[in-house]
Amino acid sequence: MELKPLADRVVIKQIQAEEKTKGGIILTSAAQEKPEVYEVVVVGPGGLVDGKEVKMEVKAGDRVITGKYSGTTVKLDGEELTIVRQSDILAVVL
Repeated sequence: MELKPLADRVVIKQIQAEEKTKGGIILTSAAQEKPEVYEVVVVGPGGLVDGKEVKMEVKAGDRVITGKYSGTTVKLDGEELTIVRQSDILAVVL
């Protein structure tokens, strides 16, 4: 099944947490810190949103940082995805 976001929506998925520390210690899943970095899966077309023209600045494959409680989380084919507005994306990781 696929998602096709509308208007200025972006579908993102959280990047996996590191399983090892820099010193080589293996972490249990409970001890792993969830990163705030997401990968863009698919981007909506942009267009007219609330009477203003929105140009999409992100593309599939970009790594982004969003607000901590932004978006709506959905589970699709066993994978957890989040749908956010482009304006909820704070930065692109270069």
